[in-house]
Amino acid sequence: MSRIRILLCALLACSALTFGTLGASQAQASTGQKLYFEAPTDLLNPVTRPQALVQLQALGVRALRVELNWYSVAPDPNSAKAPSFDATNPGSYAWGQYDALLAAAHQLGWSVLLTVTSPAPSWATSNHKAPYITRPDDLDFQQFMTAVARHYGSEVSLYSIWNEPNEPPYLLPQFNANGTPASPRIYRGLFEAGYAGLSAGSKAAGLASPKVLMGETAPVGYDNPRREGAKGLLHPVAPLAFLRETLCLNAHYKRSGSCGLLPAYGYAHHAYSKAAGPNYRPPGADNVTIGVLSRLSHALDLAARAHAIRGGMPIYLTEFGVESYPSKQNGVPPAQQAEYDAIAEHIAYSNPRVAAFSQYLLKDDPLGGPFSGSALGGYVGFQTGLEYVTGKPKPLYFGFPVPLTVTKRGHGFSLWGLVRPTTRSTKVTVLVKPKGARRYRTLKTVTTNGAGYWAFNSSAKGTSWRVRWISPANVKYEGPPIRAY
Repeated sequence: MSRIRILLCALLACSALTFGTLGASQAQASTGQKLYFEAPTDLLNPVTRPQALVQLQALGVRALRVELNWYSVAPDPNSAKAPSFDATNPGSYAWGQYDALLAAAHQLGWSVLLTVTSPAPSWATSNHKAPYITRPDDLDFQQFMTAVARHYGSEVSLYSIWNEPNEPPYLLPQFNANGTPASPRIYRGLFEAGYAGLSAGSKAAGLASPKVLMGETAPVGYDNPRREGAKGLLHPVAPLAFLRETLCLNAHYKRSGSCGLLPAYGYAHHAYSKAAGPNYRPPGADNVTIGVLSRLSHALDLAARAHAIRGGMPIYLTEFGVESYPSKQNGVPPAQQAEYDAIAEHIAYSNPRVAAFSQYLLKDDPLGGPFSGSALGGYVGFQTGLEYVTGKPKPLYFGFPVPLTVTKRGHGFSLWGLVRPTTRSTKVTVLVKPKGARRYRTLKTVTTNGAGYWAFNSSAKGTSWRVRWISPANVKYEGPPIRAY
């Protein structure tokens, strides 16, 4: 049996023993940048859910992002005519495997970010046509969100409204016929209605006012694609253009309408990058990948100055991943995936506005077709998982619980890392492989802070580095080789 398989089995065996008591121990975890994990295929399937939860537990996960599709739980979702029912009553909906997943997370003591999103039921859209994403009705959505809050209550710690509303596969139309953005104003109506519904539902359930994120924006798009004609109108809206239009601000972040302050708790964004790496800077000042995250921080400050949102609004990076081969679009070698993912997390950690980072997928999707970036595109699989589609672990599987970055600094190096599974300060061993050496040697044993983070500078030169950590349950975690960047 390979070293990878031995370690994988050890992680699973150890975590299975502690599965029932994890909630109590994690309650003592120190504060820090929260990590949300999203694995819909594995977690919403009752067959694969138990093992997936055990794996995530061993990897140090303590929070989940779950996308709740309105269509999938609504009554008679394919009918153009709304059925006669009380839309605010949770008993009117078929919640299915969402109930089982949220109950399991609650039992573990894990936080849940619930993103309520499209498709909508046919009867709640303006044209009643598939894929049921065209101008969803605000009042119908408000009533549904009341039911959501009444049903899930304290099982959800944070809500978010709509997944990637600046992308054509999730909301239409994106642009008006004259090339100006249409989706932001549609989204504002949905957000205000959804927030009102959640507030009413939370009050009925005897809970405090809900914390609701706005945005969930995709990283790149267009400001005005009218030069491309009708086809151009199917492109996504650039995230910062989407932000401004949602908040009724002009290009200079000045009020351009009578909109009031939007009651959002934070801004959610998907800061995916390209195969060029996390430091990639996309063209277009209104695009925001992880390498130019400060653009979003600055935009939020300007929007707060215009009294469109509250000041100091935190950023939640609620969906992120680095694609590895065999991705046809943005894949990198599997070893580099682990390096890039850690660098991206370090970038997020270094931005004081970022309250949360995330990982999208435990296991790769099957390969899909070419990506067109519009509502006319076919299925696109993501290879951002910690495992291949076969279930075989990638280097990222072992790097994820103990991420490490090594940055060149003059004649030396700056090292940063995290022991994700720990719930308190711990000691971690950092190893270096000198040039020409066959084996690693101990560079330093460092003590983390209470949230598991550590950092130090070193003048020791090497060709690669890695970290080793022994858990209190005597499980050995050893990250993959990491190069300096």
